[in-house]
Amino acid sequence: MPPCFDVYVWVESEDKSDVLSRFIDRYVDTEHPGDPRFDAFVRTFVLRRPDRGDVDVLAELNRGNSPGGAFSLYLRATAHAGAIVTVTEEGALVLGLSLDDPENSPETRHQAASLMASLRAEFGAAVAVGGVELAPAQSRSEWMEDAMVLLRDGTH
Repeated sequence: MPPCFDVYVWVESEDKSDVLSRFIDRYVDTEHPGDPRFDAFVRTFVLRRPDRGDVDVLAELNRGNSPGGAFSLYLRATAHAGAIVTVTEEGALVLGLSLDDPENSPETRHQAASLMASLRAEFGAAVAVGGVELAPAQSRSEWMEDAMVLLRDGTH
């Protein structure tokens, strides 16, 4: 798999289910999401009607070093190399998209900057970051201190 340039926005919203629904509808390949825990995620965070056992299924996504129950879900995207949804320790959302970048192209960096601005506007995010093979932040401190960030747009 070629390297990817990952772009993320930090979203704080009272209606997380609406934000997630819009992100999933627009960017995620819902017919073939790529992670078997996707349905548990949708029931729990979008529909707000989790089945018995969904909490345990989603706990599998925790990095293990995240005491606040933060986790990330890596999914197939409809028009990008991937889509990532993160619930942070603080309860915010980090929404991400990956761009294929096999050549480490300056054009990809320009596309990433444009995508960051677009996602910020679409989801009302104050900030966005991007970088090569950048893991999604699962806390505000990770968001602020990530040495792998190559692009940063907005202020927290």
